[in-house]
Amino acid sequence: MSFRFPRVSLLALALSASLAACVSAPPPVVAPVDTTTPAQRMAAVEAAAGPDDKELSVAPLRDPQVDDLRQSAHAQRQAGDLAAAAAHLDQALGLVAEDPAVLQERAEIALLQGQWAPAEQFAQQAIQLGSKTGPLCRRHWATIEQARLARGEQENAVSAHAQIASCTVPPIMRY
Repeated sequence: MSFRFPRVSLLALALSASLAACVSAPPPVVAPVDTTTPAQRMAAVEAAAGPDDKELSVAPLRDPQVDDLRQSAHAQRQAGDLAAAAAHLDQALGLVAEDPAVLQERAEIALLQGQWAPAEQFAQQAIQLGSKTGPLCRRHWATIEQARLARGEQENAVSAHAQIASCTVPPIMRY
């Protein structure tokens, strides 16, 4: 027994198959590309810290050797040698592993190097060990915010940004 299809049906089937092949799938959703440079991220951190003459700020006494290493790191950073700056700060952390200011400076070097996860880790350590107020506190949270933005974690960055305002505490007014 043999089946015969009318010629029109075969032609219609072939035409519909070829038309189906022409239908394209929707274009893939492409996430917007973040073109913010590490230097721009660092500028945002510095802007968040901002000087405030009306704010209470406490600075601890420093070990002279650690201060020398911090100054060397700063000079290397200014010269554009981020690897040397990181090495000096790592050496300082070997002496004072729980110094929030040194941890923050190391976080900022990591941010400038585009090392987002280490930048956030150093800043998180600094928050755990340091003051919960003042410019240094704002730098910690701004660093975390920028590291999260760089990794595309918008929602987590928003929560870090919200913490920045909690770091500002006015001084006690005495009359």
